Amino acid sequence: MPEHVSILRSLGVAVLALTAVVWVILLTRILRRGRTRAGRRPAAPTLDALPYQAQAGPHLEAVELTPAERDAFAGLVRQLSDGH
Repeated sequence: MPEHVSILRSLGVAVLALTAVVWVILLTRILRRGRTRAGRRPAAPTLDALPYQAQAGPHLEAVELTPAERDAFAGLVRQLSDGH
């Protein structure tokens, strides 16, 4: 041990190093525990009072526009995009 380093300073460095190691170990355990609990999470309970909801959305509809409607829509888009 160098002569210019006091015992208290050396002890402080050792305590800080030990604290850092303990903190990293605890943090690793907490994160692992959270990850394993997330993997074992039970499925959400179903609500029997509500009817079954279909997951698919409505069918897409397409409408052919006349040339006048296309021009009117293009004018509307130009009018709205001028402000931005």
